Amino acid sequence: MSDDKVRIGWVGCGRMGTAMAKRLVVAKYDVTVTNRTRAKAEVLGELGAKVVDTPRDLAGCDVIFIMVSADKDLLAVTTGPDGIMSSDVVPKVVVDCSTVSSTTSAQVRAAMAARNVGFLAAPVSGNPKVVASGKLTLAVSGMRDAYETVRPYLNELGHGVTYVGDGEVARLVKICHNMFLGIVAQAMAEITVLAERGGIPRSAFLEFINNSVMGSTFTRYKTPAFVNLDFTPTFTPVLLRKDFDLGMAEAKKMNVPMPLSALCTELVVSAIGAGYREEDFAVLLLEEARSAGLVLEPENIEVDDGLGAKS
Repeated sequence: MSDDKVRIGWVGCGRMGTAMAKRLVVAKYDVTVTNRTRAKAEVLGELGAKVVDTPRDLAGCDVIFIMVSADKDLLAVTTGPDGIMSSDVVPKVVVDCSTVSSTTSAQVRAAMAARNVGFLAAPVSGNPKVVASGKLTLAVSGMRDAYETVRPYLNELGHGVTYVGDGEVARLVKICHNMFLGIVAQAMAEITVLAERGGIPRSAFLEFINNSVMGSTFTRYKTPAFVNLDFTPTFTPVLLRKDFDLGMAEAKKMNVPMPLSALCTELVVSAIGAGYREEDFAVLLLEEARSAGLVLEPENIEVDDGLGAKS
């Protein structure tokens, strides 16, 4: 497919879907978008994308990307009554960037294969701010030729695109990644509370960590939340729990002991039980402080998040 002729469809215009699709629209690709709530898709329409009502209306697109929240949503937009596959005209390749189970992904892959549609699992690592900074990363699995077909468009979405193999293996990569996020966030919360209990400002402690060998992109972009207690959601405890549950189920099937992950799963469940459902999962810091009998206060200072912004 020639880049100047390819027609790209996009399903799912939530926070992440909109941020990702925007990169393709701004890059002047021919993009048609749809979302269950059409008003959310209209934001992209104002930037030059075409807006349609249902995934079925993407008939004629060569490549279709999907970014939805859960297994049932993926099934609805692919094999449902108004899904991509309900049309007589189907795309060459479908790229699903959602975080869903391997079982559901395999079910959709089989339905696509029956009509000679290439299906790629391409879950992502990042949030809308990461997308805007160009630092999104993607793990991709499926047929290699389908991957090579869409690689230029994947590269528009971020700086790190890794082909990890056939079938559903990218799903496991993403689940493992998100479990790691939860474990690191919990560890970061514990050591930060320990330091604060010892009289060290969170900003000073985390500045030291970020400049040490233990610093990372993750610790840097979570530092503003930890310092200023701004828990505007990028990824909620409810979504994190979903991924821990998926990962623990995979571990059980493969007989892999995961004692640390099991403990972190329970800590995330506890945070949800305490009422933290819509906030960012960095609220693990507040739960750790509560357990330590410590009341945190925002420091209200500018902190670099490592992504080119301060808060």
